[in-house]
Amino acid sequence: MSNDIRIKKGLDIKLKGEAEKTSEKAVISNFYALRPEDFHGVTPKLISRVGTKVKAGEPVFYNKADEGVKFVSPVSGEIIEIARGEKRKILSIKIQADKTQTYHQNEILNLDKATPDEIKALLLSSGCWPFIKQRPYDIIAKPEREPKAIFISAYATAPLVADYDFTLQGKEAELQAAVTALGKLTKGSVHVSVGKNSNSPMAGLSGITLHKVSGPHPSGNVGTQINKIDPVNKGETVWTVNPQDLVVIGELLLTGKFNAERVVALVGSSIEKPRYFVTKLGCEIATMIYDKGIEKDANVRIISGNILSGKKVQPDGYLDYYSNTITVIPEGDDYEFFGWTAPVFNKISTSRALTFSWLFPNKKYDLTTNTNGEHRAFVVTGNYEEVFPFDMYPMQILKACMYTDLDEMEALGMYEVAPEDFALTEFICVSKQPHQEIIRKGLDVMIKEIG
Repeated sequence: MSNDIRIKKGLDIKLKGEAEKTSEKAVISNFYALRPEDFHGVTPKLISRVGTKVKAGEPVFYNKADEGVKFVSPVSGEIIEIARGEKRKILSIKIQADKTQTYHQNEILNLDKATPDEIKALLLSSGCWPFIKQRPYDIIAKPEREPKAIFISAYATAPLVADYDFTLQGKEAELQAAVTALGKLTKGSVHVSVGKNSNSPMAGLSGITLHKVSGPHPSGNVGTQINKIDPVNKGETVWTVNPQDLVVIGELLLTGKFNAERVVALVGSSIEKPRYFVTKLGCEIATMIYDKGIEKDANVRIISGNILSGKKVQPDGYLDYYSNTITVIPEGDDYEFFGWTAPVFNKISTSRALTFSWLFPNKKYDLTTNTNGEHRAFVVTGNYEEVFPFDMYPMQILKACMYTDLDEMEALGMYEVAPEDFALTEFICVSKQPHQEIIRKGLDVMIKEIG
């Protein structure tokens, strides 16, 4: 028996370049990178140095604020470079992979008999804990705090993102092991959401509360589902885990090995043959994008993650730790002379003024990164509320973050939001304001002042 959730507010952005449901092994990457910036709020303390030999799953650094949270190497090999920025801030740890991979062997627990403390200790020591994030604040979960519930969304609705129904095929045993273990870490429910008409491997798991979700993006965002199922109030904590990260956790529990394998969708209108690759966390982006992907001199934007909330990376960059999508679209550095005066048929808008995308609901677009305008003061249009399905006031939250009124931020519901929940309002914003950046800074202020 499942619970149905229907989301009415939102916006589906239909783009060219969706990945075909075929997968292949990516070119084996010679180098991998761990980037502390992928783990928001973490101050890294190095365990390994340049020249250190590590096995896959051996710790490389830990969080200075919480020494129990360790970050491990995705592959076996040698640490060849530690890049630093201002004030010797660690930017990345580069690892040259061995030709033959070896794995650090962790303890294998009997999940039926294992205690919550034993499970938590294994997840911390093995490097799997960073896969567990928490609301409030959208940061790595605090191990000492027990969540009132755990949320997993296996329904991806952002533009061009990897389809979980496809990437999770054949991983039922790992998913079940992970869900069983996580269920022992909360007195509440493990909420799993799937598409209403999907054939998700997650739907058949035991020990979960299943929800079938329908509606436009962001109905697949875990934040939307938390808001509709069990909102976060002051003093409460919920945990969230991405489905592909569950597979890594599950394999660790079943085999004792940290296997950083990931199925990644290479998508976007600038990709010659959009498809799925089997690779590993932290791999070189070039191992995927130049294999029937894009020309080396193409004027494109490469994004690790989805088009709305991913991170821009260079062609010689590395896959983000939490990403399962690489999006490549044309760079929007051209200027459209008097473009604002003519009717527009090749752009998406929620407004019917001059823009006629509403006439073609099934049309797929080839969008660039051009924002078609510059930052200006907020304009009250009411458009945010049309795509923001939370029971909140989006503009008021954004303004409260900008002038850092903690009481107002609390009252408006900041405890349950994350930057990605404002990706759509940022996309349609006529004022071109960086909504996700504003929310992230607001959450950081709350961490510092409230904790």
